Amino acid sequence: MGNAKLIYDDKEYELPLVVGTEGERALDIGKLLAQTGLITLDPAYTSTGSCSSKITFIDGDQGILRYRGYPIEEVAQRASFTEVAYLLINGRRPTHEELVSFRTRLTRHTLIHEDMKKFYEGYPPHAHPMAIMAAMFASLSSFYPEDEAELDLNIVRILAKSSTLAAFAYKKSIGQPFIYPRNDLSLAGNFLRMMFAVPAEEYVVNPVMEDALNLLLILHADHEQNCSTSTMRMVGSSGANLFASISAAICSLWGPLHGGANQAVIEMLDEIRADGGDYKKFLAEVKDGKSKTRLMGFGHRVYKNFDPRAKLLKDAADRLFSELGIHDPLLELAMGIEEEALKDEYFIKRKLYPNVDFYSGIIYRTMGIPTNMFTVMFTLGRLPGWIAHWLEQRAEGARIHRPRQLYIGETLRSFTSR
Repeated sequence: MGNAKLIYDDKEYELPLVVGTEGERALDIGKLLAQTGLITLDPAYTSTGSCSSKITFIDGDQGILRYRGYPIEEVAQRASFTEVAYLLINGRRPTHEELVSFRTRLTRHTLIHEDMKKFYEGYPPHAHPMAIMAAMFASLSSFYPEDEAELDLNIVRILAKSSTLAAFAYKKSIGQPFIYPRNDLSLAGNFLRMMFAVPAEEYVVNPVMEDALNLLLILHADHEQNCSTSTMRMVGSSGANLFASISAAICSLWGPLHGGANQAVIEMLDEIRADGGDYKKFLAEVKDGKSKTRLMGFGHRVYKNFDPRAKLLKDAADRLFSELGIHDPLLELAMGIEEEALKDEYFIKRKLYPNVDFYSGIIYRTMGIPTNMFTVMFTLGRLPGWIAHWLEQRAEGARIHRPRQLYIGETLRSFTSR
């Protein structure tokens, strides 16, 4: 594989070159500090690989995303979210019998402990659902203590109960009674029913909405070492249990620069519509650079080409609106913005293409899910990826994460009396 050479203070050091299965190359600097006394400085970790992983592969330049080697385009078209969860967590596709068994276990563990319902009584009606989700996940560890014998069951519990916790958080916010899950529905179908059903009325799950939600969950299932996944790994490296690690990851996902990005897209489209709907004027303001106007839902930290998830969601949005017969001016605005931006040299030169957030918020809005629940939906989808990374790191026996820093504060001074 070869080595790279570092010359420092008239001495030469060799840094091993490590090559991944897709040809990605990295310099192993694990012994740099011990050998040279130097550390690397990489704010925001833009050029730092924190781990080796077998879970997800991304090629941002080519717009490629694969789960365990499977192209996201094929997975999204042919799999259920349940099968994707099994694939990510176990490293392989389930057999038909394994999938049936896994699905059955998930549907039979959707109920939460009745005592946990009392927690919801303590939250004010305006409490953000993500605050509730983070707290409830941390609380799960007190109901289901983590030990080796229970780990597999706890993974099932987390995947099964998450939609119940989320739906209950929504019902709390609007003052409606909780709707209990049913064992005859899929994870997506169960969630929709718990969100929108009311007592004494029959609720029939719309298969078009169920399919759309299944797709959204799949597309959010994992995305390599993003902020929340890295948080999951860092917290887990301390030996923290699975519930606590997920609670920390939820808090990380809550940030508007991460999980809240699709909410920002909806707010942007609403502002354009309120201003008369002239999206060309809006794009001109973005290009002008003199105002603080920003184009949300375009560009990505990793993808320098079209986000493959955005392509799938655009098609899904078209189908959803067509089959449900819904006319939404925000969708028309979004399509107009996309068409205009994709042929504008300003955006092309800067590699600003639609990302997954550009259409996901519109689809959630169509399904009746309020904007303050968008990050919760992201959480429900991302759980399998978080769990997979937590397990992978644990199996490797990784050391506790402990980044270094470059100190730039005051030098030694005396704390004298005033």
